[in-house]
Amino acid sequence: MNATPVLKPENPAEQIVLRTLALTWPFYFVGALYVVGPVLGWTLGGLAALSLYLGPAIRSDLRATGPVPAVVWGWFLGMLVMLVALWVGHVDWGMGLKQTIKSSIGWAKGWALLALFPLVGAVLPIRREILVRGQCIVGLWTLALVPILAVAPYVGLPERIFTSPLKAIGGPGPEYFSVYFFTFDPASWTPRWQFYAPWSPFAALLGVVMVLFALEEKDRRWRAAGIGAGIAMILMSKSRMGLVGLVACTIGPRMMPLILKGWAWQILAGLTASFALIGPALMQGVKDAIAVFKGARADSTRVRETLQRIAGERWENEAFWFGHGTIAPGPHLVEYMPIGSHHTWWGLLFVKGLVGFLALLVPMVWQTALALIDSARSPRGRLPLGIMMTLVLLSMGENIEIEAYMMWPGLIILGLHARELAHEAKCRSVSRTPRLT
Repeated sequence: MNATPVLKPENPAEQIVLRTLALTWPFYFVGALYVVGPVLGWTLGGLAALSLYLGPAIRSDLRATGPVPAVVWGWFLGMLVMLVALWVGHVDWGMGLKQTIKSSIGWAKGWALLALFPLVGAVLPIRREILVRGQCIVGLWTLALVPILAVAPYVGLPERIFTSPLKAIGGPGPEYFSVYFFTFDPASWTPRWQFYAPWSPFAALLGVVMVLFALEEKDRRWRAAGIGAGIAMILMSKSRMGLVGLVACTIGPRMMPLILKGWAWQILAGLTASFALIGPALMQGVKDAIAVFKGARADSTRVRETLQRIAGERWENEAFWFGHGTIAPGPHLVEYMPIGSHHTWWGLLFVKGLVGFLALLVPMVWQTALALIDSARSPRGRLPLGIMMTLVLLSMGENIEIEAYMMWPGLIILGLHARELAHEAKCRSVSRTPRLT
């Protein structure tokens, strides 16, 4: 077994990032994670802005690594459009100044983080290795706690340990400030585990992210800890989306170099030709697999589909451009789940209309395209593409903005990747510039 490489923070930004990741579970134990995420985003975002403003005047180990990449400006523009759409929606529906201020604070704790953390990764001198090692440290904590969590429902321990007084700060719900051993699935009355997430499906996708980071770890022991913990989170959460993400988000990016191989295209051509014979049977198999997938949690699938249908109809008929301004109480048909929840894209259409929908779609497509192209050319693009694929999966079953506070390591990676691409493009430009003799 190889020796553990000496990996220490080289500047305050790296130290803050590594320390915050290492303290993930202690922060969870006091119900503080929902507070830590936004505070970290605005603190490091402010530090990045200060680094850009001061330039060479700031201490050398915090100097900006370069100008802000275009895609990061795209995230900022998109999130500012979100804020404008929020204000217009509140004015249209007469929600008043108090509600507008409250919703704007919610924007600062959610949507704004989707721009702030990429800025941090693009500007501050934070290395990938620090983020990767930090996630593996979280994985080691998780593996150490798995035996306790696993036996908790069978030895009479309570589901919820306590709810932190920090809930007075305000947030989407008390579950964001609560500490759990486990929860019971109301459909099957079997235990599910949510680890340090507010609920189990989100914990599964956090497990996917942990596996993605751990696959980049060079030390075998840390890599094993991260992969093992991530898989445990996916399996114990009993989330269908997590299982899909584990396969798609890890294998997909590693298959991208094949698009540049001639033999891969020849195989694809052969498979396409044979599809005429096996196509009907294959399509039926896919339909059956989808039916089994949905049937695994039929009640959950029904509620989500009904929520999406109601959100779509009300968006189109009542608030096409700027939405309703906020989520709305749902009827008994959807078990009183709020309209505009449980799906980022339908939620955006309902709450912020077509304007808000496009404000997220454009930077997400832009960032995904960069990751797709780079992952086909270099292993460097695998992690960013895996993160984007996970975000897309997350957006299909959750409201991505209220979970950005836990996705911040991946968001920093997106900015870091944009910085790497910009630096590479600059180097190519310099190398092609003719020199005067």
